[in-house]
Amino acid sequence: MKKNKTARRDFLKLSGMALGGIVLTPLVADAKARPGLMAIPQADDKKLNIICLGAHPGDPEFGCGGTMAKYSDAGHKVTFLYITRGEAGDPNKTYDEMAALRTAEAQTSCKILNATPQFFGQIDGNTVLNKGENDKMVKLIQAAKPDLVFTQWPVDGHSDHQVTGQLALTAWVRANRAFHLYFYEVNTGVETMGFAPTDYVDITSTRERKKQAMFAHKTQDPVKTYEDYFKPLEDFRGLEAGVKAAEAFIHFKPQTERALIKGL
Repeated sequence: MKKNKTARRDFLKLSGMALGGIVLTPLVADAKARPGLMAIPQADDKKLNIICLGAHPGDPEFGCGGTMAKYSDAGHKVTFLYITRGEAGDPNKTYDEMAALRTAEAQTSCKILNATPQFFGQIDGNTVLNKGENDKMVKLIQAAKPDLVFTQWPVDGHSDHQVTGQLALTAWVRANRAFHLYFYEVNTGVETMGFAPTDYVDITSTRERKKQAMFAHKTQDPVKTYEDYFKPLEDFRGLEAGVKAAEAFIHFKPQTERALIKGL
C-alpha cells in the first residue's frame, strides 16, 4: 500500500467532496430506521453466502473486516477471495518467499474473522483483465452462488485494485445481477478515488477484531498503516453514519431497486 505525508490531508479533502452523496438521506435516532445504515441479519432467517474479493492479502480485512466479522458472527458464510498472494510486497525477498509469508498472514487473519481464505492465482503487480480471467471469475462466482459479493472500488490508483473491482463487476453483469454487489474503499485519498458511499455498517462492536486481523499482516507495517489511514477513515465514516466507527460501501442495485428522482 502506497503512503505519503499528505495522505491524511488528501483523504479529508476527498471525503469532504463526497458528502454530497449523503446529504439527501438525513440520519435519525433509531438505527434500524436510519437510511443507509445496513443491518446484518441473523442466519436463523437465512444463511447468506458472502464472497469478499481483495487484490492482496489484507485488502478485504483493512477495507471491510469489521463488516465481514459481523456477518460471520451472525452465522453467515464468509469467503475472502484474494486475487494475488502479495508476491511483490518486498523487493528484498523472492516472489515465492513473499507469497508464503503473506499467505500465512491471510490464513491467520481469516481465522480471527471466521472467514475462509481462497486464492485466485494472479500475480501481485502484474494482474490482468482479459477474456480468460473474466471467464475464470464468472465460473468461480457462479459455482459458489453467492448472495452478496464485496469487492474493491475500481476507480483506484493501484492497478491491482482496478482489476479486482472490474472482475467482480463483469461477473455480476454476466450473472444477470443475481447477487448484490458492494464496493469497499482502501486508503481513500491516496488510492481509492471518487468514493461516495450509499451504505454504511456500524463496526463499533467488531472494530477490535478487525484491528487484530489487520495486525496479523505483519509484513504490511499494520500499526502505522492503521493509525495513519484506517482509524481516521473508520472515525470519519462513523461521523457520517452517526455511530462511533463505520465502514462505507457503494451498492450497485438492480434496476428495479434504484430510486427515482423525486418529482420526475
